[in-house]
Amino acid sequence: MGIITAETFYPEKYTYTTSDSMISDLGATEPPNSIITQPSATIFNFSMMIVGILILLGTYFLFMALNDKIAAILIGLLGLGALGVGIFPGNVNPQHPLFALTTFISGGLSAIYSYRLISSPFKYLSLVFGITGMFFLFTASIFIPIMGGGGVERWVSYPIVLWLSGFGAYLMGLSSKEKDIVVK
Repeated sequence: MGIITAETFYPEKYTYTTSDSMISDLGATEPPNSIITQPSATIFNFSMMIVGILILLGTYFLFMALNDKIAAILIGLLGLGALGVGIFPGNVNPQHPLFALTTFISGGLSAIYSYRLISSPFKYLSLVFGITGMFFLFTASIFIPIMGGGGVERWVSYPIVLWLSGFGAYLMGLSSKEKDIVVK
């Protein structure tokens, strides 16, 4: 929702399009001629920081409940990556690209790995989300001429957002008895 809100406040004089603009352009465009628009930049950067912190908090509780180190590392890296994207906007190199890549890779791998943790049909959707994001990440050069850099980036990031929302809902819906089964 932070992305959508930042998009609505992006000034019309600087054209922002889904196909040609990267999501992080909402915080700041890449150098050498970076553009930082307000309040879009503040909304986007704070949203990413809040999301990162919430994912890191959720990772702690996930680890306490499931005691799965691999899940904690992957999802923790997702949270750290999102936090870093907010702290280091698109005009900060090399930090921003490294945190963005960390977010995309760990997010896709988290979705794929969560297949092991889920006992409902959502496990298959998690695989689809993870594979879709990773596929578009590693084949971006093929699709950029067709969908633009921003369009491809959304095919990388939105499956992660959808998976994370669904996985959180799945975990909240587990009863105490089901949580004991997952932990064992």
